[in-house]
Amino acid sequence: MARDPGVTRRVGSEVARRAFSVRAIGEVVGELRRVTWPTKEETLRLTLMVIAVSAVIGAFLGLVDLAFARIMGLALGN
Repeated sequence: MARDPGVTRRVGSEVARRAFSVRAIGEVVGELRRVTWPTKEETLRLTLMVIAVSAVIGAFLGLVDLAFARIMGLALGN
């Protein structure tokens, strides 16, 4: 019996998954080779900057929260 030329043959799902994963891993390795990685000094400096900015924003939001809590306490008669 002749096959219909319009119907594509499906590859087994296991084979397709392996082919995709091998190709994807190869692409990831290729991309990681092209990355310009920061130096230790840059990483340390940027990490400290993120921690400092987070602390400042956290302190600011804490003060705003305290102010709103007191305002709401006064408005509700507590």
